Amino acid sequence: MYKKFLEFVKDKKSICIIQAENPDGDSLGSAIALDYLLSDKDITLYCPVDIPKYLHYFDDWSRITNEFDFRADGYIIVDTAAEVLLSKLLEDTAIKNRLYNAPVLVIDHHESEDDLNFPHESIIETKPACAELIYEVAIDCNINIDKPAAEAIFQGILSDTLGLTSAAVTARTFEIAAELTKLGADISELEEKRREFMKKSVRILDYKAVLIKRVEYSLDGALATVHIPWEDIREYSDEYNPNVLILEELRMVEGVKVAVAVKTYPDGKVTGKIRCAAGVKIADKVAGYFGGGGHPYAAGFRTYDTNYTEVVRELVDIVPKLLEEMQDE
Repeated sequence: MYKKFLEFVKDKKSICIIQAENPDGDSLGSAIALDYLLSDKDITLYCPVDIPKYLHYFDDWSRITNEFDFRADGYIIVDTAAEVLLSKLLEDTAIKNRLYNAPVLVIDHHESEDDLNFPHESIIETKPACAELIYEVAIDCNINIDKPAAEAIFQGILSDTLGLTSAAVTARTFEIAAELTKLGADISELEEKRREFMKKSVRILDYKAVLIKRVEYSLDGALATVHIPWEDIREYSDEYNPNVLILEELRMVEGVKVAVAVKTYPDGKVTGKIRCAAGVKIADKVAGYFGGGGHPYAAGFRTYDTNYTEVVRELVDIVPKLLEEMQDE
């Protein structure tokens, strides 16, 4: 079923594995797992931004580099098939030219369409996590999954499924969790590592209080939004992602159906992270309105030449329509 993967890697001595510019636990776990699974290759792990400190509980996170490997025989992009999430990469003419002229394989689990405009092959299948898809690829291709690989895959799955609790989780996800446990991945040990790095300083807890006070409610409380300006991003992101601090809190407020954290940057870039309440399956459609994508319950977007107020105005317009469409389905 996934023989395309074997065909891609078989004649390559060196491979560069690429994450998007919004690395999360799933993309990091997927990249590190591929490093272990392809142990007979010379692997480099690339991300255009630094790995956030809250993800440093992953073994070998420090192997991720900001230096692009122009000499690799091929490139594997994990956890995205959206050009907007690779814009920082593609703004570099040399990197863009390399991707246009070298073999590229995309492995992604999102429902949004593949809009990458450079030649590439792809393995795209809707799954709760990209790491779960990588597990299936390894099993189908008879690639040995050792303990480190099992742990990286499990960490990726746990990250994107909120510890196996998200609505995207299937019976197969639990089967894979059991199989990874047999391979040596201990969920309690992995969770303890994660919790240690997710601890908050007093400063970050105080900042969370600031974010909570900044929350705005629209549509009779069905839409909750919060603005994270560049000053906050610059001051706090390296220590703790503001989105992670606030989004789950918003999603749990009574009456809230859609929660959106909006970051604004000096260059006019605006990003949004969307989470929906249980039973509300429109996050991917909301993101799609702004050119983004993701899952029905969790998605994101990036846009330019706008601001927080305009984004909220558009959300107030589109969210009721999407909620109505969902009810009619």
